[in-house]
Amino acid sequence: MKLHPKRVTRTDVAKEAGTSVAVVSYVVNNGPRPVAEATRQRVLAAIQKTGYRPNGIAKALVSGMTQTYGLIVPNISNPFISSMAHALQQEAFKHGQILLLGDSGDDRNREKELINNLLHRQVDGLLYTSVDRHPYIELIQESGTPCVMLDRVDAKLNVSAIIVNERLAAFKATQHLTQHGYCDIAIICGPRDMLNTQDRIAGWCDALQQANLTVHDEWIFSTDYTRTGGYEVTLEMLKGKLPRALFATNELQAFGCLRALSEHGIKVPNDIALVCFNATQQSRFNFPSLTAVCQPIDKMAKTAIEMLKTWNGEALECEFEFDLQIGESCGCSSHVKE
Repeated sequence: MKLHPKRVTRTDVAKEAGTSVAVVSYVVNNGPRPVAEATRQRVLAAIQKTGYRPNGIAKALVSGMTQTYGLIVPNISNPFISSMAHALQQEAFKHGQILLLGDSGDDRNREKELINNLLHRQVDGLLYTSVDRHPYIELIQESGTPCVMLDRVDAKLNVSAIIVNERLAAFKATQHLTQHGYCDIAIICGPRDMLNTQDRIAGWCDALQQANLTVHDEWIFSTDYTRTGGYEVTLEMLKGKLPRALFATNELQAFGCLRALSEHGIKVPNDIALVCFNATQQSRFNFPSLTAVCQPIDKMAKTAIEMLKTWNGEALECEFEFDLQIGESCGCSSHVKE
């Protein structure tokens, strides 16, 4: 039977270096007492020779810092959310932090459990996107843990956040369709009780009203923010009058929509134009490539981590500009004429 090797302790390092355990601790923790350089080098050489690894938990108890951040997201399978998580992980690592992921699976009860779990682990800060923009801020604030929301929330909550003006972004995306001359423009949106859905519907309405177009409530197709949702709601849409253009309020819905349209021989953009919200690299490599709202994910991740690092209890909000990435799906590159 194979025996596991004995774990190396500070006592082993002290014996190898010919010093006391206390001196080893001063070297490992860089204090609180100074150590002569020659002695310090002996301890470092002993650490390397013995393969000693400092106990991170013990160090955290002494310093009050765990070198970890918690990230809570609604659904990591969403390409936009996974892209943001990747950028946050990369940025956190630059600052010597490890990112612990909590995926709530679009479930508010699970979201609360994840928050409690991460707080019990005494993470140094939380990065948080709530399922429906009704976050458990009180729970976090009671713990005194720094928190940065990755989405707009009610200003009364007095919490730091990085945001993009989603109503304005939805307006710009829909306006691009009206500028093509399209008049019959429908929207595929998320669940209507969600605040981000309401923002995106409002932006769609703003653009139609600015172009003196009628807002048809029957052309608001609500579904989940998933490929399946986009696919199924498009099949429902095809049972009625076909709009000339569509605004899908997330990338996954747009992918599902394209599948349903293709199955019915409806070409994008020749028969129906399409724009969407929250593009990732997948939008560019799709066929047709998607015209879509892009958020500056890397800049947002850098700012979010910096806000946690410099957190002093003051609620800050940082708003970012967005871009409208022009692809083939809106008709720009295919010169479609009405």
